[in-house]
Amino acid sequence: MPLDAQLLDILACPKCKGELEYRTGEDREALLCHACRLKYEVDEGIPIMLIDEARPL
Repeated sequence: MPLDAQLLDILACPKCKGELEYRTGEDREALLCHACRLKYEVDEGIPIMLIDEARPL
């Protein structure tokens, strides 16, 4: 389930407050912060925006 465009416009990286890139893969969705080099997973259409849960790029 793709994220709503309005939601994507207001989301920011919780660590640096920078822009996020929405990326969809084969079966996974994620929000990427290129400044922090972190990937925030999207689980069933819900972005997991916890710094401790983010994965390095």
